[in-house]
Amino acid sequence: MEDRFGRGVRSAPEREPRVDAAPPTGDSVLLDCSFGHDDITVLRHEVAGRLVLLGLGGDRRDGYLLAVNEVITNVVLHAGGNGRLVLRVEDRSVWCVVTDSGPGIPGERLHDLRAPEAFEVGGRGLWLAHQLCDEVTTATGPIGTSIGLRMSLDVVPDSR
Repeated sequence: MEDRFGRGVRSAPEREPRVDAAPPTGDSVLLDCSFGHDDITVLRHEVAGRLVLLGLGGDRRDGYLLAVNEVITNVVLHAGGNGRLVLRVEDRSVWCVVTDSGPGIPGERLHDLRAPEAFEVGGRGLWLAHQLCDEVTTATGPIGTSIGLRMSLDVVPDSR
C-alpha cells in the first residue's frame, strides 16, 4: 500500500496491544513491542494514547513522553537501531522499560548526569529523563541496556 506521496505504508504490527476504554486497575501491561528507526513517531503516539487512558495529563504527561522519546531515540542512534518497549502499570505508577542489545552506556555518560553545555551536541537524553521522571533505573553492560522510567499516577494533575 502507498500513501498519497507514493511512499510505502507499513502495516500495523502483528501484536496489536489491546486498548481498554477504562484505566486499568492493578498491575497490567499496556504496550509491549519491538521498534526501530521508522517506528519512533508511531510509538510515541501509542504511548501518549495509553497515558491519556491512565489519566496522566498536562506537564507530567508531556515530560514523561519526552523522556520516553529521548530513550527510544538513543536506542536507535547509539545501540544498534532496534529495541523493545514495555509500558505497564505497577503500584499506582506507570513504568516504561526500554531495552536494547547495544554495547552498553559508557560509564562517564551514565554517572555524569549534569546538564550539557548550551552548544554541546547530544548528551541530553538521560539527563532529561532524570529531570522529568519520578524515578529512572539503568542496567547496562556489553550485551545491552535496560532503562526504566517511572511516573506516579497519584500526583494531582496540573490544569492543562
